[in-house]
Parts: sequence; C-alpha cells; structure tokens
Amino acid sequence: MTDMSTDVLNAYILPGRASDARVGLAQAQEGERIGLGGIFLSERWDTKELGSVMGALTQATDRVQLVAGITHFGTRHPLVQAGMSATLQTLSGGRFVLGFGRSFPPLFRKMGIPVLNNEGMADHVGILRQLWAGKTVSYEGPAGNFPEMQLPQACDNPPPVILGAVGPKTLALAGAHFDGVVLHPFLTTEGVARSTRIVREAAEQAGRDPHKITVYAIVVAAPDTLSPEERSNVLEARAVSYFMHHEIGLPIIKMNGWDQAPIDQIVATGLSRLEFGQSDVAESRRLLAEAASLIPRHWFASGAAIGNVDQCATRLGEYLAAGADQILLHGTTPDQQGPLVEAFGSLRRSAHS
Repeated sequence: MTDMSTDVLNAYILPGRASDARVGLAQAQEGERIGLGGIFLSERWDTKELGSVMGALTQATDRVQLVAGITHFGTRHPLVQAGMSATLQTLSGGRFVLGFGRSFPPLFRKMGIPVLNNEGMADHVGILRQLWAGKTVSYEGPAGNFPEMQLPQACDNPPPVILGAVGPKTLALAGAHFDGVVLHPFLTTEGVARSTRIVREAAEQAGRDPHKITVYAIVVAAPDTLSPEERSNVLEARAVSYFMHHEIGLPIIKMNGWDQAPIDQIVATGLSRLEFGQSDVAESRRLLAEAASLIPRHWFASGAAIGNVDQCATRLGEYLAAGADQILLHGTTPDQQGPLVEAFGSLRRSAHS
C-alpha cells in the first residue's frame, strides 16, 4: 500500500536551466519512489518545452500528479493549449494539472507575445473550459480574437487550472476563477496565511467553495544534508534570482511585511540581465551568491526551511498549518530529497497516531 503521509509534498524537476531533459524523467521516477504526490515542470522553451517533457513524463511515471508549474498566457493558441492538455490528460490517466503565470511582461512584449491583464487571464481559462466542454467559442476581448473555434471532441476529464500569484489582485483572481494557486517562494508562514485568506475570500465572494481552491506553498528547503556549494545554489543564489526583479521582489516583501531597502540594493546590481540571456552558468551563480550578502539573514530563517532534516520537516508542517494545502519543495530535486521526505512522513504519522 502506498504511504500517503507524504502525498502533500511536490517537487520540481529540472530546476533552472537544463541541458538534457532526460535527466528530469529519472528525477520524476525517484520522486514517485520516495512518496511525493506531485511533480512540477517550469517551462523553458529551449530544453523544457511543456508538451514534450510532460508527454514523456506521462509514460515514465504511474502515480504522481504532473503539474505545468508554470507555462504562460499568450504563448499558445487556446485551441492548441486545450488540445495539448486534453491529450496529456488521456496519456496520464487524468494526472495532469495546467498551471499558468504572468512571468516578465517586458520580456514577452519584446518577443511579440501577448501580455494579458487580469480580465484577459480570467477569460482565457474560461475559453479553455468551454473548449473542453465541447462548446463552440466565439470571443473577442482582452484574451484575443477568436471568431469560431471548437475541439472535435470534448474532454471528459478536463485538468484543473492553477495560477502562479503573489500580489493581492492576482491572488484574488486565482480564488475567483482558477482551481488552485501557486504562491511564491520566500513567503513567511504569515505571508502564506495572508495570501491564503485573500484567495479564499475571493472564492467565496465569487460564489465558489473556498476550500476547493488548492493552495500550493513553494518552500525553498535547504537541509544540512546538502554540501555548502549545493546549499548556496539552493538558498542564497536562488533568493537573489527572485529579489533582483522589482516586479517579483516587492510583492513578496509586502506580503511578508519586510523592509524594501535590500531589494533596491539587489536590483541596483543589474543582475537581472542574467535571467534569460546567454551567460556562463558558473559565473552567473558566483555573481548571484555574492549579491546574497545584501539579503538580511532573518529572511532566510523565516522565508525558507533550513537546518537539519527534522527542523526542515517541522517547518514544512508550519506552512501547512498556515493554510497551505500542498507544499512544493524548491531548490533541490527528488534525488536530493529522500531524507527530508522521510522525516516529514515520520512527523505526520506521529501526529496522527
């Protein structure tokens, strides 16, 4: 019998840049073996294109949920997105979850990719649901112009659609229109509690059951089972990769009640140029680690899970107690997570015995 004590844990495969997507298949299989409930893939078009990797994962795994965490509005025609998702549902036996996010609007505008406002994002998910229901869609509005489109056959088991969100307006959008929300890394437990309240209140105001909206809390977990170099990449360098963008960093610190000054200092380094440009990976990591000295140490203590595996496991439980339904482990991959997952499972079984 499968041990369900760890099924609220999820993990990314192929975090950051990846040169060979096949590595992710083995990581997903290991995640299934150690008891994770879900596997997330964050799309990058060069080596982590969603349809390709998810298609392979449907055959490489048997039990775990397979979550697009995340893809982006505007990068696929809604009919193509709906058809791909329906196909992945068939291939996976109903284990696919479609996740969207806003990402970096200035970059998308440079590439000619439409950037949707909140109304457009809500309409987009509505269009997908109509297509899965077998309806003919005629639409002109903020999500685009689609005179007439229909899938040849309906999707009997349409995937849940979730949204990556950090600011209050986007969190409320998720509660009102989506099936779940993925919170941002480096939120404190208080930040998760505030975010969850916004989501559930918006769902209730929209006439939806607030407890049917799945809240995923992303937690960067850096237990002392990692080497110093691994820990630096997982924790400090990763934190800088988020805080070097005002668009991402400011909503996080506002939700946590932190001071803005460190964010301004990190943004001023100009490190954001490394995000999507071509650069040496080792040099990029070194620069990110140096900028980590600008981050107050208490941000790591209160916005992540650090210490020994038992301390990290306890911390994950605190995020669940703050209102999260699911935990998404960030920074490490399943082949590094065995001791933490085992400690978390032991903690949960003890609590329910």
